[in-house]
Amino acid sequence: MALDPTKHADWEIAEEAESRMKTVYELGEKLGLDKAELLPHGHYVAKLDYRKILERCKDKPDGKYVDVTAITPTPLGEGKSTCAMGLVQGLGKRNKSVIGAIRQPSGGPTMNIKGSAAGGGLAQCIPLTPFSLGLTGDINAIMNAHNLGMVALTSRMQHEANYTDEQLAKRGLRRLDIHPKKVEFNWIIDYCAQALRNITIGQGGKMDGFTMQSSFAIAVSSEIMAILSVAKDLKDMRERIGKIVVAYDKQDRPITTTDLDVAGAMTAWMVEALNPNLMQTLEGQPVVVHAGPFANIAIGQSSVIADRVALKLADYNVTESGFGADIGFEKFWNLKCRYSGLKPHCAVVVATIRALKCHGGAPIPVPGRPMPEEYGKENVGWVEEGCKNLLHHIETVKKAGINPVVCINAFYTDTDNEIKAVRRLCEAAGARVALSRHWEKGGDGALEFADAVVDACEEENDFRFLYDLETPLSKRIELIAKEVYGADGVSYSAEAQTKLKRMEADPEMKEMGTCMVKSHLSLSHDPTLKGVPKGWTLPVRDILTYKGAGFVVPVAGTISLMPGTASDPAYRRIDVDVNTGKVKGVF
Repeated sequence: MALDPTKHADWEIAEEAESRMKTVYELGEKLGLDKAELLPHGHYVAKLDYRKILERCKDKPDGKYVDVTAITPTPLGEGKSTCAMGLVQGLGKRNKSVIGAIRQPSGGPTMNIKGSAAGGGLAQCIPLTPFSLGLTGDINAIMNAHNLGMVALTSRMQHEANYTDEQLAKRGLRRLDIHPKKVEFNWIIDYCAQALRNITIGQGGKMDGFTMQSSFAIAVSSEIMAILSVAKDLKDMRERIGKIVVAYDKQDRPITTTDLDVAGAMTAWMVEALNPNLMQTLEGQPVVVHAGPFANIAIGQSSVIADRVALKLADYNVTESGFGADIGFEKFWNLKCRYSGLKPHCAVVVATIRALKCHGGAPIPVPGRPMPEEYGKENVGWVEEGCKNLLHHIETVKKAGINPVVCINAFYTDTDNEIKAVRRLCEAAGARVALSRHWEKGGDGALEFADAVVDACEEENDFRFLYDLETPLSKRIELIAKEVYGADGVSYSAEAQTKLKRMEADPEMKEMGTCMVKSHLSLSHDPTLKGVPKGWTLPVRDILTYKGAGFVVPVAGTISLMPGTASDPAYRRIDVDVNTGKVKGVF
């Protein structure tokens, strides 16, 4: 069929394209892989033996490194994944050697409102169903590794409650004296399950566990997922997993997975997951998919390993950071690049006309309800007002020493006057601007976009971090709040203030990065505040420790590590053709 995103759903487009996609063997040949470096999972998905690839290519220079970020998200979507895939396809049309490097989607959003993050229209990552439903099992490995740590912690608490020191010693154990109200760890599941946010475990008799309050978080928020994102190899991963703080004892000393003798077994679940996954765009360019942390509650980046591999195998590596530049790009900039040692050549800030209207005063759409009629009419004033949010993110990227490319992710409903307004304001701010119609036309619609990125990659930049690791934690949080979010300052709950003092007095904490947890729907902590909010203070309610990943995690506002499932979730429209086994309705 003729593929038309204005008439066909994303899954229908993906299904048709999958009928003629390349096998992983063809992709491997195109990338110049040795046979032993390709680890097939069927005909169209494979893992890559990163160790063999990096060893073989160790003397080869890296390609150009491009990050795709966006304005503050709205219910209308900005299309970062679509733009990342469109850019890969556009560079492919320009005969550039290119690889995409994106995150694996979580089952929570896939079965809820957001969808699977495979892109959209004629710019997608395929095959769509494996991509969306578990891929090669990396998230399952993370859940097993993480929950094994929780099993070790809770069973140890039970045994210490039931046995004397002498009885513990006979079993080769020493009393850790874990404080039941200072447990940092929780359980994880790869769904948005609000009913599991607060639970009680260990009910029954003394053989049924230790009774206490507990919780579930979504799998992608796990520290194991963060470690998968930043680990450089298996040795590094094993060391990081051994440093995970699961609780504190009654003297306020940290209890780690090493103390529980479980770090090695947790790592055993992750050995295969450390190899990135190989897929492709609708037009056959290779895409590496690896790790899947959210950006509002985690680091929000695909893995360092995926980027290192992609930069050795292609002249351009297009990666993507979650949500807006205040969250995803800030963590790419100050965390991922710090850990990897890689320097980006270009950053893309994505915006749509409809999302700019939403920031500029148009009625905020409600998912599942009809689009407000105002979005179908030209309104340059709303677009110009919404561009204040876009210009704020341009300035954030510039603070990293990079002159960004603004991608106007165009749709057929946009008008020339609205597009001209965005160009005028962004070019006046010193940014390159490219109009891209990849959603509607694939790689052919992304040529202007691809050319702008190639041009930007040839320009020298002055990439620099926002803070040094010697900067005190309180100052780092203040810098991010003021310089990136636009806050007037920071306030702390009593609990957060106590933790802040303890962390700033700990020499080891001074070497850890800062991974903020904040709403992705606003520059502020309040998701209802669109555009560029003024006159507000960032409220930090808690500070978590991800010692294995190497992060201190300040939590702002009321955001939860376990999202909720909406009243009209995507799973209501997903089904299986029982004659062919093909999944329908994933988007």
